[in-house]
Amino acid sequence: MAKIPLVDLGDVNDPDGNDQSGRRLLEALGEFGFVSVVGHGVDQELFGQMRAMLERLFGASPETKQAWAVQRNNYRGFIPLDFFTPNRAEANGWNPDRYEGYKLHWECPANHPVQNECRLYGPNIFPPHVPEMAELVTRYWEACDRLVGRLLPVFADALGVDRTTFANMHEAPLTNMSLLHYPAQDPTDMSVGMHPHKDTNVLTFVHPGPVGGLKIRSRAGAWVDAEPPPEALLVNIGEMLELWSGGHFPATPHQVFNNSGQPRYSFPYFLVPNHRVVVEPLVQPIPGFAAGPMPVGELSAEVWRTNWPDETPSESGFDLGTLDRSQT
Repeated sequence: MAKIPLVDLGDVNDPDGNDQSGRRLLEALGEFGFVSVVGHGVDQELFGQMRAMLERLFGASPETKQAWAVQRNNYRGFIPLDFFTPNRAEANGWNPDRYEGYKLHWECPANHPVQNECRLYGPNIFPPHVPEMAELVTRYWEACDRLVGRLLPVFADALGVDRTTFANMHEAPLTNMSLLHYPAQDPTDMSVGMHPHKDTNVLTFVHPGPVGGLKIRSRAGAWVDAEPPPEALLVNIGEMLELWSGGHFPATPHQVFNNSGQPRYSFPYFLVPNHRVVVEPLVQPIPGFAAGPMPVGELSAEVWRTNWPDETPSESGFDLGTLDRSQT
């Protein structure tokens, strides 16, 4: 059975030019689409602190969760259990995902001009029953941002793109984070925690934690359990980077089954460019690769809009996390 590769990022962007870690990272992602990384620079204690905070966050009363629930006009707050359903054509008839969440987006500075250009920009909300939440989230988010600053140049160099190209596309990002709670399920319960999908963003970072359940589809089509070391982060490619690379760095389907008998908590970070960016291939696509442009702001708003069960997907043609492009 294939295993997700493990890469030490210790010398990524080494100023002496000895960037073996960068080469191993690209090889692993090319082989699997996911990679476990150590040497990522995230304080190990943050993983446990974030997970403990999530236990308190989701331990709130139903009344508190309702008062701080996600709204259509800001997309921030509690996501009720069983609320969102797969918003893709091939998922018709699927049951809702068995998780509840809390949605956060890039903390847009007050009076920033982009606030009036896209409803996904604005301030986050933090419920008062978890007073440490804002500080912890900010520390973790900033650590992920620093890791982005180390990894994007690796992809720019690999594609022969000027490093400032990617940097400029993320000055006012639509980067977001989902705080997730998968309730404990009986081991015989095969309800899907999160449906099979590909991420629609650039890069995703996630610390799976001690409870398993994350499964990744290998290039051969087999579903493989993600079992990284406890100190590692998982990094995976989203469809925006796949499109930028013309298919050279394909996104990889994944799903969650939490039939461990224990609650599962995770807090994935999703890197997304500025809302005005239109993602198109930056290099010659591989033979047979075909995908239309992805306008970041429009696509992001469509993904969120169609998460509401009473909304109908538009005729945009966006993938919205589709497993195979032939199914769009």
